[in-house]
Amino acid sequence: MQYVEYLLIVISLLAIINLWTKVGKLEGRIKGMQDTIDRLTRQTGLPENPINDELRKLIQKGEDVKAVKKARETLGLSLLEGKQYIDKLKSENR
Repeated sequence: MQYVEYLLIVISLLAIINLWTKVGKLEGRIKGMQDTIDRLTRQTGLPENPINDELRKLIQKGEDVKAVKKARETLGLSLLEGKQYIDKLKSENR
């Protein structure tokens, strides 16, 4: 009976490692696609997301937390993604 339990634990660990690896690869692909979209947007002259103006105003007022919250609500981002989005806007304004 112990061997079955150990086998299940090992299989579970291997499945978790496999999923972790796949999620990491997907995140990398998504980041690459986002970079491509950003470049195409700049090259074609498409207007940026209208929410960015409001977010920049919040950033200029020093209300980064509100900006992150607004970005999350509007764009459907996670907390980390919202923070990264605001950081990117801040770095573009410098």
